[in-house]
Amino acid sequence: MKVRAGFIIISLFLLSCGTGQVENVSNLKPITGTWQLISGTLIEEGDTTHTDYTKNVSFIKIINNTHFAFLQHDLNKGKDSAVFVAGGGSYSLKDSLYTEHLEYCSARDWEGNDFTFTIAIKKDTLIQRGTEKVESKGVNIEKYIKLKN
Repeated sequence: MKVRAGFIIISLFLLSCGTGQVENVSNLKPITGTWQLISGTLIEEGDTTHTDYTKNVSFIKIINNTHFAFLQHDLNKGKDSAVFVAGGGSYSLKDSLYTEHLEYCSARDWEGNDFTFTIAIKKDTLIQRGTEKVESKGVNIEKYIKLKN
């Protein structure tokens, strides 16, 4: 009987030693995760520019339930020209309307701006379309794929 009582006490102790609250997976938004930018299209004053983000740079966007962050760097490890861009902040999502509230950015002039996009998520692909009004007045379309854990 003493062994059984000891086992129960030890079991209860071990169960109470969690690492903190576990986020309820059912509360996660479909947009949460780590996304790698694959391509970008800028349509400005009738001109269309396509950028392949799989060749010379790597760009990821990390989105949790309340905030986003993005990181970009060159793939040549700075040997020809060092590029590093980072930023983040909070966001809001209502239906397909996604708005980033940029609070931190290595391009400091961009801080304090809101960027609104229409998004579509299909399986592991995120497409966001909107106008970034800081540098251009054109339509920006970005295509991301979700990275696996």
